[in-house]
Amino acid sequence: MPETTTDFAPAVIDAIADALGIDQSEVTLDATLIDELGAESIDLLDILFRIHRDTGVKIAVADVQELLQGGIPDDEFGDENEIVSEIGLAHLEKVLPQFDRSKLNGPLRGEQVLGLVTVRNLVDLVAQRSAAPDNTEEAAAAEAEEVA
Repeated sequence: MPETTTDFAPAVIDAIADALGIDQSEVTLDATLIDELGAESIDLLDILFRIHRDTGVKIAVADVQELLQGGIPDDEFGDENEIVSEIGLAHLEKVLPQFDRSKLNGPLRGEQVLGLVTVRNLVDLVAQRSAAPDNTEEAAAAEAEEVA
C-alpha cells in the first residue's frame, strides 16, 4: 500500500531539523527551506541524503529542479536577465500551491525560485517519488536480483 504524504512528514521534518541543527518545532510544513529555515544549497543535499537514508526514497536536487521548472526550457522559463517569465510564473502557481505572484515585490529572479520551496512541497515530492516503482530501496534490490 503506497504511503501518504502525512506518512512522510515526520521523516522529512526530522531530516531538515537534523541537517540544519534546529529544533523540530521550528520546522513547520509551511516554512520555506531557504528563506525561513535558513537552508543553503549544501544543506539541501544533506536533507535529501537523510530523507533517502530514513525512508528509502531517493530524491535528487534535479528532482526538485524538475518540480520547479517542469521541463520548461531555461530560455522559456526566464528571460536573458534571469527574470522568471509568464510561462514560468504560471507553472510555479500550478506546482507550488502556496505561491501567489500577486504578493511579489517586483519580478521573480531565477535564483529566488528555490527559496519558494516549503517543507510541505518536499514532503509531497517524497510521497510522489515513493509511488514511483523504481524509486525505493525495495525496487533497487529487486532490480539487482534481476541483474544477478
